[in-house]
Amino acid sequence: MLHAYSPELQSRRKPSKPLNFLFAHPYLWISLASISIPLFIISAVRIAPPCLPRRPAADECPSGTVYVYDLPFMFNHHLLLHSCTDLDNWNWQCGISANGGFGGRAAELRRLLPENLYKSWFRTNQFALEVIFHKRILTHKCRTLEAESATAFYIPFYGGLAVGKHLWKNDTAKRDRDCRMLLGWLDQHEHWKKSNGSDHFISLARITWDFRRLADPAQIWGSTFLNMPEMQRVTRFIIEKADFDDRDVGVPYPTGFHPESREILQNWQQFVRKQKRASLYTFIGAAREPIGRDFRGTLLTYCSNSSSCRVVDCAAAKCSADSSVIMESLLASKFCLQPKGDSFTRRSVFDCMIAGSVPVFFWNQTAYDQYPWFLPGEPESYSVYINHEEVMNKTSVIEHVLKGYSKEEIRKKREKVIETIPRIVYGIQSGGSTDFEDAFDIAIDGVLQRIRKEREL
Repeated sequence: MLHAYSPELQSRRKPSKPLNFLFAHPYLWISLASISIPLFIISAVRIAPPCLPRRPAADECPSGTVYVYDLPFMFNHHLLLHSCTDLDNWNWQCGISANGGFGGRAAELRRLLPENLYKSWFRTNQFALEVIFHKRILTHKCRTLEAESATAFYIPFYGGLAVGKHLWKNDTAKRDRDCRMLLGWLDQHEHWKKSNGSDHFISLARITWDFRRLADPAQIWGSTFLNMPEMQRVTRFIIEKADFDDRDVGVPYPTGFHPESREILQNWQQFVRKQKRASLYTFIGAAREPIGRDFRGTLLTYCSNSSSCRVVDCAAAKCSADSSVIMESLLASKFCLQPKGDSFTRRSVFDCMIAGSVPVFFWNQTAYDQYPWFLPGEPESYSVYINHEEVMNKTSVIEHVLKGYSKEEIRKKREKVIETIPRIVYGIQSGGSTDFEDAFDIAIDGVLQRIRKEREL
C-alpha cells in the first residue's frame, strides 16, 4: 500500500484545477519564475544554523543571553580555504574549516594513546579560534534570536583569516579592507549604534599585534583593526592580548585535544597522571638564527647536550605535520621549557599542560599576564619561573633549578596542571553544549558577566 504522500501515488493523480489554470497561462509561469528563482538563490547561499536554540531559561543563563549577528558570508565563511582539509606546512590556512575548526583526526597518535582516547585528538590549526567560537555559539544554551532581549552581541567575523592572508604582502590597505567593511556593516544596526560596541564581543585567532599596525611608516606589519575608533569598546577574545588594553581577553590557543564528554576528559587526566616520565625536562621548538641573542637557539643547544633533557628540533622533525613527536616527548617529561614563540605566547604552553607536564616560563608575558580567566591564580602552584636573563648568563641554571624540586613538589605541581586541563581545552559539543565547563564556556560566561556589570554601573 502506498503512502498518501508517496511520489508514485502523487504522479497518478490528475492535475488539479489550479494547475490547469497555470498550464493555460504560460506568461504567469514566467512571472512566478522571475520572482522565485532569485529567492531560491538567496536562500541557497545561506547556511542555516545547525539547530535553532530554544528560548533560554533565566536560571540557565543568570548572566544573560547572547545574540549572534548573521553576517554576510564575505566576513566569515568565504574567508575559509576549502581546497584542503588537513594541515599543510606551506599553507597556514589549511585545516581550519574541517570539523567545525577542529581539523582532521590525528591518526598518527594511535600508536601512543589508548583506543578510547586517541579519537578525541585532531590536527587542529592554532589559528582556528574564530571558527571554533562561531560553531559553538550557534547552539549555545544562552543564545537568543531576539536581539532586543540580549545582554551581549557576538560578531562572527573571521578577522584573523581576513588579515592573515595579506600579512606577507606589501599592501596594508588590503589588510584593513574587510575590517573597515565590517564596521560599516555594523554601523547600520541599531544595537551597535545604541551601545557604540560596548556590549559586543568578537574572537580573533591571531595575536593582538597582528591587528595593531603603528602609524610609523616603518612599522608596516599587521592591520589597524584594533586601533580603529569603532573597536575601542568591543571585547576581543584573542590568543595573545595586549597588557595595556583591558578590552583584550587572552584565551587558550586551540590544541588538538577536544573531548566530547566529562568521562573522556577524566580518562585523559588519569592517563597522563599515570605516565612514567623518565626525562627531567623537554624542549620542543626550532632556533630563530636571524634573531640576535636567539633564546630558543640557546635552549636547543643546551638541551641537546644534556642527559636530563629530551629535545625535539622542529626544524628537522616537522612538528606541525606529526603531532606524535610532540606528544611522545611531553608524556615522557616532568617539565617542559616554554620560551617566547615568535611573540610572547606559543601554543606549546597548552600542549605541554594537556600532556600533564609542568611548564617552565622565562617571561611573565608568556602565560601569567595573559590568561587569568583560565590558569590558576598562584603561578608557583603549577609552573616554574626562571628569568630569561639568568639563563642567557648561565644556561645551567635551568637544570640546577629543576633538580632542586623534590618528587612530592613535582607531583603537586603536576596535579595542579592536570586539574587545570578542562579550563584550557575546547570540547566537542553534544546537543549544543559540553557536559563539563571548558575554555569556551568560561569565556562566554565571563564576557556576559563583564557586560552585565558594566550596564549596571
